[in-house]
Amino acid sequence: MADLNDEKPLRKISEAFKELAATVNSQTADVEVASFSRACSHVSPLFACLGIAFKFAEMDYVAKVNDLAGASKSIVTLQALLERDVEANAVRKGGSHSRNLLRVKRGLDMVRVLFEQILVTEGNSLKDAASKSYAQVLAPYHMWAIRKAVAAGMYALPTKAQLLKKLNEDEASARIQMQSYVATSAPVILYIDKLFLSRELGVDW
Repeated sequence: MADLNDEKPLRKISEAFKELAATVNSQTADVEVASFSRACSHVSPLFACLGIAFKFAEMDYVAKVNDLAGASKSIVTLQALLERDVEANAVRKGGSHSRNLLRVKRGLDMVRVLFEQILVTEGNSLKDAASKSYAQVLAPYHMWAIRKAVAAGMYALPTKAQLLKKLNEDEASARIQMQSYVATSAPVILYIDKLFLSRELGVDW
């Protein structure tokens, strides 16, 4: 994949999630589907930068974010989106907006753990950080064939230096943006979990 020209995807991710976290932390406003899907779309290039190991995760994530972006034309808030599926008894239905929201949340969580691991891992290899984040967040929900393909793809991961070059960041600036995302994505992820758990819908499916 070519360098992302003069764009700085990490900064876009960081800024978008600062705004979402501010909404969540205000406890007075509901998160809008449009602003949520827009913030999530900024994460998509990161999956692409990780190469073949995360190809399935990238395709799955992008498709689900696109679905939520489409839903935002007729549904204003994440709360309303879930309520609509609850009323239609369609929460767990394949392709439902609620199901897609849960999948997108897992993608965000995987990136959060990936950044956490990159920040504490010495050296230039991303293998440990990527393996841990995948194993912790996505692997429990993937079939054996996908898990095996991801494991094989781990050997083709870019180095940390190559990843930063693709993202147009140096190590110091990348650390700041990654730390910001780790901090601001946590309340957003928790907010989504609470939307499901408060309605006794569970999140492990």
